[in-house]
Amino acid sequence: MDYSTFREIADSWGLLYLFAMFVGAIFFTFRPGSKKIAEDVAKIPFKEDDQDV
Repeated sequence: MDYSTFREIADSWGLLYLFAMFVGAIFFTFRPGSKKIAEDVAKIPFKEDDQDV
């Protein structure tokens, strides 16, 4: 397999793979029931730390 062949495969299948990952991430973010999870994750920095430093 030479560079040109590898480059053609990477250009076509790599683009399809990244597009599928993008669509999956969008679906995961906007699926029903994800609002509560997103709100819980957004509040993590503001939770009180119970450990004494």
